[in-house]
Amino acid sequence: MKIHFHAAKTDRAAQAFKELEAAHGQAPWTECDVMVVLGGDGTMLEALHLNSDGSKPVFGMNFGSVGFLMNPYKTDNLVDRIKAASPVDIHPLKMRATDTSGNTHEAIAFNEVSMLRETRQTAQLKISVDNVVRIPELVCDGILLATPAGSTAYNLSAHGPILPLSSNVLALTPISAFRPRRWRGALIPCERKVHIDVLNGEKRPVSCTADSHEFRDIISLDIHQSNSISRTLLFDPDHHLEERILKEQFVS
Repeated sequence: MKIHFHAAKTDRAAQAFKELEAAHGQAPWTECDVMVVLGGDGTMLEALHLNSDGSKPVFGMNFGSVGFLMNPYKTDNLVDRIKAASPVDIHPLKMRATDTSGNTHEAIAFNEVSMLRETRQTAQLKISVDNVVRIPELVCDGILLATPAGSTAYNLSAHGPILPLSSNVLALTPISAFRPRRWRGALIPCERKVHIDVLNGEKRPVSCTADSHEFRDIISLDIHQSNSISRTLLFDPDHHLEERILKEQFVS
């Protein structure tokens, strides 16, 4: 098995990289059978974005603080573990944003696309789904749209729902909503398209972020799930992502 190792920029991950490279070699990315990621969820997201054509399955081993998308770090029988791993296909969100200068920015996100106020003043946003205005004015610190795989990340911290991988919905979650006060978010079928307009953007500027890619001074944002793009994550059978997401819903 040809393995390409991708490690976080930490001392522990770098040492593990050296040990695994010595044991298994380091195949070029274009020639490998699988990518093994050493780090946390941030490093995994980085690797998923590097895997631009989605042709290589990815097996993660945790060296981060959370590692929800990772397997436990073990050096024994790595090839056998990869062969026995259960695959999970995930689809990212695709976003297109327009800024105040008229420039457009496109990116994909495997966890979430978020919008955040840039200054001390709250953001004012108009929320539409499939060209139907659902909230004429949301006054808030921001809002995010999360995938099921990303629902346990920023979305959960913002009190959004945890989504099973098979749910076929996305979580639209406000961040510190001031008005309407009682709106706690919505579940959006994955085939729907979300459009967000920034109201009064010159006075109340807003940025948007797709995973780690940030764009400033945004006036409108379109987001939808891209079924034409996919990545395959590999998990130990006793560490499957679907079970971990289900289990997370019962943690107090």
